[in-house]
Amino acid sequence: MTKIESLGVQIIIDAWGCKNIDNETLVREFLEESVKSCKATLLSLHTHKFSPQGISGVAIISESHISVHTWPEYNYAAIDIFTCGKDVEPYNTLEVVRRIFDPENITLNELKRGVSVGILC
Repeated sequence: MTKIESLGVQIIIDAWGCKNIDNETLVREFLEESVKSCKATLLSLHTHKFSPQGISGVAIISESHISVHTWPEYNYAAIDIFTCGKDVEPYNTLEVVRRIFDPENITLNELKRGVSVGILC
């Protein structure tokens, strides 16, 4: 039997007043740079540009995923970084958010995922 505190951490970022969020090339760059900054392992990356605006993208990583959904009409991006393992550094993504999207305001929430209340068998 093993007692665990959590299996992973999920960081939820709401970024307001963003730039570049209707540019698919820069959204892909955001995902690629986020993976590198977290020291994660990229498995696949996919983006989709909506008409007339908005982009959704996800980077599947060995350690879980990083996703972004943009609403250019509100200058808003919803970003989700879910990682597991001791070697990844999900908070490093904040610098990538600031550099590529240049938001005026960021709110961040952290969730511990797979929290054990008791003992796993």
